[in-house]
Amino acid sequence: MVCYRKAIFKTAITGTLAMVLLGTGLVAEASAGCANFEGYNAGAIQPLLWQGTDQFGPGSLVLIADRDSSVDRIVGFWKVKLVSEGNPGIPDGTVLNDGFAQWHPDGTEILNSSHPAASGNFCLGVWEKTGRFHYSLSHFILSSDPSTDTLSGRGQLREEIELDHGGDSYFGTFTSDGYDLSGNLLFHRQGTVIGTRITVNTPFADLL
Repeated sequence: MVCYRKAIFKTAITGTLAMVLLGTGLVAEASAGCANFEGYNAGAIQPLLWQGTDQFGPGSLVLIADRDSSVDRIVGFWKVKLVSEGNPGIPDGTVLNDGFAQWHPDGTEILNSSHPAASGNFCLGVWEKTGRFHYSLSHFILSSDPSTDTLSGRGQLREEIELDHGGDSYFGTFTSDGYDLSGNLLFHRQGTVIGTRITVNTPFADLL
């Protein structure tokens, strides 16, 4: 009986030690294979990497790029058209500018307009997201006198646009103001702005 009890005791001790060693090995493996979140606030971890009905309910994996902190959907290459509306002496519907714009993820923008290159057809801007699908753009223009090839004026173009929920077009309003080199207002234009996304698969006919 004494031998039998000793055998049971040895078996129990051996099993306990085995479980402890196994658990230690698993912890060490997990620590080596996972990121170290020491110093991070658990509540600040983005929950959008996993979408579900509740904390423990069914869910589905989503791309990291779907997070709000990823590249904004306005970023990309666009065909842009500025159309007159409410300008004295200019019929509504007149296309004032028809060009190409690039919106960059760092909050900058560049427009290659249809204006003559000799007078200046590139302008640079900055943009800010002001709503879920709403954006404000401000960019500045340098105009040259083609006859003397010297700077003749400056301007500012402002846009307030709403991105289509599909992300392939936008629509909004614009104002454009031109100044001489002394800062005197020379003209004011306003109207609607239309943007259509350009991709690697966009046919040339769509840009006409």
